[in-house]
Amino acid sequence: MRALLSVATRDGIVAFARGLQSLDVELFATDGTRDHLAQDGIEAKPVSDLTGLPELLGGAVKTFHPAIYAGILARRDVPEQLDELKAQEIGLIDLVVVNVKPFGAEIGRSLVGLDRAIEMIDVAGVALLGAAARNAAGVVAVPSPEHYPKVLAELKERGMVSAELRAKLAAETFGTVAAYHAEIAAYLNQLSGTTFPNRLAMVLEKVSDLRYGENPHQNGAFYRETTHRSGSLADAAQLHGSTPSFNNLLDLDAAYRIAADYTTPTVVITKHTDPVGLATNHELVEAYRKALETDPVASFGAIVGVNRILDGVTARHIAANSYEAVIAPGYDDAALGILRQKPNLELLHVPPDPIEGMRDYGIARLDFKRVGGGLLVETLDQLGVDGSQLQVVTKRRPTLEELTDLLFAWRAVRHVRSNAIVLAKHAATVGIGSGQASRQVSVEIALRRAGDRARLAVMASDAYFPFPDGIQLAAQAGITAIIQPGGSIRDEMAIEVADRHHLAMVFTGRRHFRH
Repeated sequence: MRALLSVATRDGIVAFARGLQSLDVELFATDGTRDHLAQDGIEAKPVSDLTGLPELLGGAVKTFHPAIYAGILARRDVPEQLDELKAQEIGLIDLVVVNVKPFGAEIGRSLVGLDRAIEMIDVAGVALLGAAARNAAGVVAVPSPEHYPKVLAELKERGMVSAELRAKLAAETFGTVAAYHAEIAAYLNQLSGTTFPNRLAMVLEKVSDLRYGENPHQNGAFYRETTHRSGSLADAAQLHGSTPSFNNLLDLDAAYRIAADYTTPTVVITKHTDPVGLATNHELVEAYRKALETDPVASFGAIVGVNRILDGVTARHIAANSYEAVIAPGYDDAALGILRQKPNLELLHVPPDPIEGMRDYGIARLDFKRVGGGLLVETLDQLGVDGSQLQVVTKRRPTLEELTDLLFAWRAVRHVRSNAIVLAKHAATVGIGSGQASRQVSVEIALRRAGDRARLAVMASDAYFPFPDGIQLAAQAGITAIIQPGGSIRDEMAIEVADRHHLAMVFTGRRHFRH
């Protein structure tokens, strides 16, 4: 048996090569891998022994040769092909061990120009892997160090690698090659300003299997974007509790994204991906207290997200209630000590955003909706509206306090499922209506949850009011100011109702549907 080794990641290769040698496997290696093995006393023959040529173009050309590819691709069950190799004095290559030079992670680490990026692309490695995987009937393709122990174990036990393992490795190898090329395409698309290429390739690596999907009869797994560099749920470390379920991961993601959308200390409580309470305050514990006040009943069994290091005082208040999980950019020692006393509470820590110079690319800035037979793809919904861009359409302008609450509510409403209504006062939600077919019903739900707290609060709507009835209900409940996109053919009627009740109303000119 002969093996060809060419690895960019040296993890485990020394032990693997030593194990192969102990089984009398003849080793060939490219110069870098060969030098690395030699440092540990493992002798591998140079690739030039197969090709009769030195490495060319600074190592870019070393394995592109018929003596290598014919040895890999020859079918062991086709005598004519074996006779052809024998006539040309070409030997078989039975084991191809290649892991390609990293591209996606390195490109995301800094702003890399095209010339340097091209030099980073591994052409020979992926070609070797593809050839080996194509001939999995007789050749073992090994694309990652994680497979070394299993391959070595089967060689020791059976004297060969089973057809089942060869087939599994071939499938993973083609996936590895496809992902590698997809990362390169994503970089080049970004460089050329192409957001929606004709063929959109997504690269995801599995984080973990899940107990089940949305329901126990569904299977589930969690995957991470390889082109995503920002701190996110996929990068989170679990500090306590059981492994989050499929549904909890959805709510954890919603909680962290909502909290991280605010620059001031913020706490959000989410359930079924919607916020049921949200508040900002210079004291994190006060933000939590106000968020909980929005709907204490709906908060039972929910997820808590914060955008600051969680302190002991806030943790003590959180621990006094029943939640599924907490997600934060960090916890102080006091907070961890308190929350770890809750045995079933899942605690997740999201690392900070990357240093300046790192960047997202590929699908990191895209959002997806699954439809039968395909995907709907869009750019992420960015807020992009501040006080200077608002259009006051009523006779009364909002006060500074109202404007502050309007902007808080407008930022919150884009995280609520349509039709979305958010009532807010003093930078905290007091009522939320979501997921209704009628905007008026969403207003009614938000007002009912707010009760007396609706008086002197403001209201945000993710889209325009097709009829002024929702504005009428808000005014009667004591709402003083409204923020909405505008754009309805009945805007004048809405403005007239607002003026009649001495409300201030501003248009943003953009909507925030979230289906």
